[in-house]
Amino acid sequence: MEKIIELKDEFIRLDQALKRGDLVQSGGHAKLLIQEGQVLVNGEVEYRRGKKLLAGDRISLNGQELLIK
Repeated sequence: MEKIIELKDEFIRLDQALKRGDLVQSGGHAKLLIQEGQVLVNGEVEYRRGKKLLAGDRISLNGQELLIK
């Protein structure tokens, strides 16, 4: 099932999106998963926790999906 995150600003950082989408428990957990290459952004492994996500971007982690709107 896909969750949707509504943008409040122009962009949201990857680690913030993971927390807001309830895919991780903390920023530290997000950082660890990103560094381990477990997070996909638009189908590509992303290693930058500060990656700016824009409307239309998709995040995948352990079979869960987030859509940025």
